[in-house]
Amino acid sequence: MPLTTQQYVEGALAALIFGFSKTGVPGSGILAIPIMGAVFGGRLSVGATLPMLIFADCFAVAFYRGDTDWTRLRQLAPWVVGGLICGTVFLKVVGEHPTWKDPMNPMIGLIVLAMVGITLLRKRLGDRLLPHSKSGTRVTGVVAGFSTMVANAAGPIMQIYLIATGMAKERMMGTTALYFFIFNLSKVPFLLWLTWDNPSNPIITVPTFQFNLLMFPVIIVGALLGKRLLPIIPQKAFNDVVMVLTVVAALRLVFF
Repeated sequence: MPLTTQQYVEGALAALIFGFSKTGVPGSGILAIPIMGAVFGGRLSVGATLPMLIFADCFAVAFYRGDTDWTRLRQLAPWVVGGLICGTVFLKVVGEHPTWKDPMNPMIGLIVLAMVGITLLRKRLGDRLLPHSKSGTRVTGVVAGFSTMVANAAGPIMQIYLIATGMAKERMMGTTALYFFIFNLSKVPFLLWLTWDNPSNPIITVPTFQFNLLMFPVIIVGALLGKRLLPIIPQKAFNDVVMVLTVVAALRLVFF
């Protein structure tokens, strides 16, 4: 179905946010997820959003390639892969029952709010409950992998996890840039397989990719804007902005 002018405008706003979030304020990209859902519907929005994220990831990797915590990525990787596989199975089951109400948005929102609460209370909690403990790393990896596969909504989860480690903002940008570039690319074959397996209820289509091509210039504008603003944002303000945007986005996922 052809998109209306309003839908193109909303899609362009989402593209601008995606570009900005990858190079400026990480975690803010989840604000665009409900917008894409409104434009395409829940299932198609997953496939329509992914190429936009990968394109924005390219700028983030190029800008912050020297600031990556490889140790942290290696610790997360196997658990993220497990989450991706679980998410693929979930999408397959839901795709075979299109009359089911999608429970993912409220579920992801509640998970994110729980991680925010843990982070704010981390000084009073035992080390095993902290997001950057070994158990926290495992849970974060699985939940982030699952969330990114079913809703492209792992950004806040990763930001809460990395903030809890005390990571500097530049280091956080470099680590999240490579993390999402690698795992967003790895999602493509899974989503293509799901589309092939159930062509009557696809995830990636030719029209969604044509939409992506139109939005790529808008993503560039957002990425350049984010890169320009990041150096002038103080660390505390940076963390506070990420937290506030995360809570707002999570509440929107839960209630809307």
